[in-house]
Amino acid sequence: MANFEELKQQFTAAFENAENLEQLNALRVEYLGKKGQISALMKQMKDVPKEEKPAFGQKVNELKAEATALFDKKKEELESKALEEKLASEKIDLTLPGRRPSYGNLNPLHLVEQELEDLFIGLGYQVIEGDEVVDDLYCFERANIPKDHPARAMQDSLYLDPEHLLRTHTTAIQMKVLEEQAPNPIKVVCPGKVYRRDDDDATHSHQFMQIEGLVIGEHVPLSDLKGTLEFFARKMFGQDREIRFRPSFFPFTEPSVEVDVSCHMCGGKGCPTCKGTGWIEILGAGEVHPHVLEMAGYDPKKVNGFAFGIGIERVAMLKYGIDDIRHFYTNDQRFNKNFDRFD
Repeated sequence: MANFEELKQQFTAAFENAENLEQLNALRVEYLGKKGQISALMKQMKDVPKEEKPAFGQKVNELKAEATALFDKKKEELESKALEEKLASEKIDLTLPGRRPSYGNLNPLHLVEQELEDLFIGLGYQVIEGDEVVDDLYCFERANIPKDHPARAMQDSLYLDPEHLLRTHTTAIQMKVLEEQAPNPIKVVCPGKVYRRDDDDATHSHQFMQIEGLVIGEHVPLSDLKGTLEFFARKMFGQDREIRFRPSFFPFTEPSVEVDVSCHMCGGKGCPTCKGTGWIEILGAGEVHPHVLEMAGYDPKKVNGFAFGIGIERVAMLKYGIDDIRHFYTNDQRFNKNFDRFD
């Protein structure tokens, strides 16, 4: 029996003094393993007198149970200690700001498009979008540009077949709106992408964006067009901007005008940006041609109206001082991130 007490004192002290899980596991093997000291006691059973074997076996089992309980208790303590040390070494300072994920931002073209839509909605216009693949009928013929008309050479087009093409201007949307809403008044703007076979350089692209306006009603004077475009110019480029009309030609308007805005860099005095003229061309406009109204089902003797077309890239380049139209389409984040404050 003295051997049992001595062995108990040994493993009790050993388990209590274990400093880490590695030492504790080594002690488990030494005392509780198949070849451990407690298991070795059972081998002595054959030498124990028959009448003492039950008591001897019971004592060994009790010793094994005590050792197992001490091992489990110490293991729990050491695991808790190890976890605390790990948490302390990997501690995160929750007072530091986190890393903000980058969500990107809208392209400046979309920012300008949204700004223009908001501007014209505020003037009572309705925003109408249409298909990018359109019929030749609405893209050209209803816009007073019949087949073989010289004006088609100004809009070298991307045809899918003889009667369908990628729209060369959002006028194609206007022509459909004219036909569908005749003979009712109209006040719409039509934004979207347009396509023309063109050189790709700093100021030209085979794809670009337009927003075109159309107003139809009774007694719509050209002065309303000027007031609208003057409001647009001052909202987009500054309250001190002025506009001027110059005679021009567009098949679907008569009279037609090119519209210039006073240079935002020099205030109209003349500088390299405006090539010394004090003015920058920004859009085309005019009174809707009577024949266009007639083809859509209107009586040009009773109603009239005006139309205008704005290049969104042109506005964005002037508004933000961008010198190359290709920047809009390269998807370079170094360029795009400059406009997150405008989103």
